[in-house]
Amino acid sequence: MLSSSDMQHALTWRYATKVFDPAAKLSDAQFEELLETLRLTPSSFGLQPWKFIVVRDPAIREQLKPASWGQGQVTDASHLIVLAVMKQITPEYVDHFIADIAKTRAVTAESLKGYRGMMVKSLTGKSEAETVQWASLQAYIALGSLMTVAALRGIDTCPMEGFERDKYDAILGLAPLGLTTAVVCPVGHRSAQDKYAAMAKVRFGRDELVIEK
Repeated sequence: MLSSSDMQHALTWRYATKVFDPAAKLSDAQFEELLETLRLTPSSFGLQPWKFIVVRDPAIREQLKPASWGQGQVTDASHLIVLAVMKQITPEYVDHFIADIAKTRAVTAESLKGYRGMMVKSLTGKSEAETVQWASLQAYIALGSLMTVAALRGIDTCPMEGFERDKYDAILGLAPLGLTTAVVCPVGHRSAQDKYAAMAKVRFGRDELVIEK
């Protein structure tokens, strides 16, 4: 079992990596573990309103760099993950989810009728902007899981909101899929030249952040 000191060390060691070592590649096993972390992330209703776009093609990553305000992490990190979210939740998608529950748990879809109705009522009437906002909040749960597990494995990450969404969506062909970019996360290993790696982590103390009632 992971000790408290090991966990604290990993979370203190983690920082938003500014310079990745392009030669330091993750193994297939390491990256698959990160993808499995994303797959197992919790979400509201369990609906998983996302796709995780793994951008392996160096040419596409070069296209994404100008749309990322020129940030080198996009091209230099071992892997680039784009967390994209659905722009609309349809009754058909809810039914797809219900069918998966029924299959996984060996129950009937009919027994989940009430749950289906609650999801349809809560989500399918939202506007595109409302749906993207809701789904993006779920994507940030996935991002947090990814970054935490990566830190525990000694893998660097850099959560990025500094990008042009429309350009990302166009380059990755997301619109026909009903998706839009929520957040971007390069993963890999820090460069020895990244001056930020040695800087002390700045966080307010517990007494300032935690309110107990």
